[in-house]
Amino acid sequence: MKSYKHIESAFIQGGIYGDKTTGAVNVPIYQTSTYEQSGLGENTGWEYSRTGNPTRAAVEALIAELEGGTHGFAFASGMAAIAAALNLFKSGDRVVISSNVYGGTFRILDKIFKNFKLEYTIVDTTNLDNLENALTPDVKAILIESPANPLLTVTDLAGASALSKKHGILTIVDNTFMTPYLQRPLELGADIVVHSATKYLGGHSDLIAGLVVVKDERLAERLAFIQNATGGVLAPFDSFLLIRGIKTLAVRLDRHVQNAETIAARLKENRAVKKVYYPGLPDAQGYEINKRQAKNGGAVISFELKENYDIKKFFRSLHLIALAESLGGIESLVCHPATMTHASIPYEIRQKVGITDGLIRLSVGIEHIDDLLSDLEQAIKESETIK
Repeated sequence: MKSYKHIESAFIQGGIYGDKTTGAVNVPIYQTSTYEQSGLGENTGWEYSRTGNPTRAAVEALIAELEGGTHGFAFASGMAAIAAALNLFKSGDRVVISSNVYGGTFRILDKIFKNFKLEYTIVDTTNLDNLENALTPDVKAILIESPANPLLTVTDLAGASALSKKHGILTIVDNTFMTPYLQRPLELGADIVVHSATKYLGGHSDLIAGLVVVKDERLAERLAFIQNATGGVLAPFDSFLLIRGIKTLAVRLDRHVQNAETIAARLKENRAVKKVYYPGLPDAQGYEINKRQAKNGGAVISFELKENYDIKKFFRSLHLIALAESLGGIESLVCHPATMTHASIPYEIRQKVGITDGLIRLSVGIEHIDDLLSDLEQAIKESETIK
């Protein structure tokens, strides 16, 4: 058994390490759909790859260890992971969600699960009094993002989890933006952690994956049944790629965050910028709470330009930073939440929660900081309409 004290070592050597048969330091890709059985009811522990695959089992064990859970589950996408968690509930139940969550999370609740009478309530979970007031008898779970996408608002995860326990419901935390390197929600009292592993965990914009982690044995049994029954599992090759990505998570995120902190400070000083949303800034909403529950502010920044700047021209003027969906890859990406990641949220709700048409979200990559600053500053300058 490997011995280490620090999570940086666990990224590389945690979970199921290597291959006992050959001594390979990497878990092999078990590219098989089924497994030969020696007789009726006799097998090696593997029967069919929807139910279980050794490469997938390795990444599931790894994320469980990293998040401080007991069981991990790997899915074909982050949305498949969210869907699996929501499948824990039944008709007539209600889920409370943070007021700014990923558009896909809103869409699956509003357009799919609502058809089966699973209801939702949108609440500003940064205010625990508002959150508790929303916990009506039909509420069975709170689904939180902290920092939330795209306004980077911070919810007190320990406080929200305590409210859940008081009311006998579950706390689900989407930890995509922070990863277990920066924040560990299960240690703060959450019941379920979900990830779009497509983002920082994979880290190279070359795979789609989702993860769920729990501590409770009963929840694990239910999720294992849902994973097998619904079948949206992560393929062996993508499981291998995800393990490979996780190995470098710590060193990548250190550079991501270093760049993000510098860019956030520079944007805040720029006369063209109306507002910067970044939980690592001392005057940001939830700064002190985030400092208690996370290592730092992460590597996603949102900001708004002043009225005399044309954001369409800003996007066109970027030369290094790509306009694209997603985040968390080694390359810097910029997007327009109102028409891209959050377009599925009705206009009225977007305006109410602050996802304005002028909001820009920047996923800061690991390029040289001078090149990133230069690209942003020249694009902002080019987008000015009234000098």
